Amino acid sequence: MLVYPPLPEPSFQQQPQQGSEEATAMEDEWGAERAAEIDYVFKVVVIGDSAVGKTQLLSRFTKDEFCFDSKSTIGIEFQTRTIVLNRKRIKAQIWDTAGQERYRAVTSAYYRGALGAMLVYDITKRPTFDHVARWVEELRANADKAIVIMLIGNKSDLAEKRAVSTEDAVEFAEEQGLFFSEASALSGDNVESAFLRLIEEIHGVVSRKDLESDEGSRDGGNDVLRLKGNKVSVLSEVSMMETSALRKGTRCACS
Repeated sequence: MLVYPPLPEPSFQQQPQQGSEEATAMEDEWGAERAAEIDYVFKVVVIGDSAVGKTQLLSRFTKDEFCFDSKSTIGIEFQTRTIVLNRKRIKAQIWDTAGQERYRAVTSAYYRGALGAMLVYDITKRPTFDHVARWVEELRANADKAIVIMLIGNKSDLAEKRAVSTEDAVEFAEEQGLFFSEASALSGDNVESAFLRLIEEIHGVVSRKDLESDEGSRDGGNDVLRLKGNKVSVLSEVSMMETSALRKGTRCACS
């Protein structure tokens, strides 16, 4: 996604004295609008077997919350969080897909357009790790070829019940070209860093594509770049952390 260059700051020089308050108000309004602009919107999907803690990880990252009354997600939901990375405002639109087999035909359509994926397994349940290869295969069949994938071993706080060794996960991640981290949605350990690393890697991929697109869009010998793409402006955004939801079917309060 390419963005247009920032608008020049309006000048209020040589304004009459009586109009100084109006000029200041206009400048403040422009500044607030500029601060609310989004440079990139990244779609990220959180996938994995049911009951591995996908929704809990998402809630921890977007709202810093953990719900002990956990139930399975039904259908699809997304939440968002806006961060600043390399002086760019990035809105991560994170989709929580149901892990149950009977819903996989529904969620597969939501892989399309995703720039990143958080693939979650439960370190205390070996089958959830054994199924990771199948999730990777489905993801790569439905998503962009350049999608960035982060493998997450959730529930690291239950190390005494571990059924999947860190070494096994690292080996698989290296073979598949994935990023890897263990985290705990309960304690919050490594949740923030894992999501931010994923977003940072996506930003790197998108930035390289933008640069290649710019180089290919030069206007003859004039050396003028023709910028293309969409610019997203969210004027109503008032917080660096926000939550949105899109529900299909029925969903419990926490899952």
